[in-house]
Amino acid sequence: MASYSLTDFDAVIAISRRGSFRAAALDLGMSTTALSNAIAKLEGQLGVRLFNRTTRSVSLTDAGRRFVDQVTPALKEIYQALDAVRSEQETPSGTLRINAFATAAREIIEPLVIEYLRRFPDVHIDLVTEGNFIDIVAEGFDFGVRSENRVPTDMIAIPLGPSRRYAVVASPGYLANRELPRVPADLLQHACVRTRLPNGAMFRWQFKDEDQLLQVDVRGPITLDEATLARKAVLNSVGIGFFMESDVLEDIEDGRLVRLLEEWTPRIAPLCLYYPSRRNPPAAFQVFVDLARELARSSHKR
Repeated sequence: MASYSLTDFDAVIAISRRGSFRAAALDLGMSTTALSNAIAKLEGQLGVRLFNRTTRSVSLTDAGRRFVDQVTPALKEIYQALDAVRSEQETPSGTLRINAFATAAREIIEPLVIEYLRRFPDVHIDLVTEGNFIDIVAEGFDFGVRSENRVPTDMIAIPLGPSRRYAVVASPGYLANRELPRVPADLLQHACVRTRLPNGAMFRWQFKDEDQLLQVDVRGPITLDEATLARKAVLNSVGIGFFMESDVLEDIEDGRLVRLLEEWTPRIAPLCLYYPSRRNPPAAFQVFVDLARELARSSHKR
């Protein structure tokens, strides 16, 4: 008699959602080979093929689509039942999956994620950085972290701190013998480290003059798509950079970078932790929410 596990069903749903064995394997924390073998075994037990596979793509067969449509709500009920049991745990355990854009992840890693792991060492956190905005429920995440104005209206949101700011910076070496930019338009006379958005578009530097928003399409010798790489380039005097203040604050305070155009950089929406409403959330989930609210309260007092 064939035996099936929830892991098998999770695997089918992950592949159907991601359209790729490799991406699904990364989500599930297993090798592509192990995932492929598990699906082959399940298909053998069922006596039907669930996926059409080519060298370039993976798609559900008609039987696979019916299987996913019927199994998904059943799995949801099973996991809700498991959540109800886990909510009674005295010691939180299990895995929490969090999706955040990279800058947000850097901001929350110490005060929230690492502090949580110190308090609850039996919980594993899977933190995934992603530039594109995703549906955290459809993609199997417990939490998302985005700017307040990007949080879907049907989610519960916890602001994690005050509003944030951008910072325009350059190294003392770059600024030596150069005239400092006094207004944003002066940047067009300087070498700037450009950055590309996840959708491929160039990021236009944003400024504010009283109530008027300004954008500058800067020019420069290098284009990068990751803030830590851009910071390296600016520290090495390649040009002027534009960052979230939190990414370069220590460099400014220690004199490695000089802040420019500070009066032109507006405050923007705070970061929020957000999540869907859940009945009987597991203990690990609930105490993470509690810690986020604790962090929010302490940040508002400062």
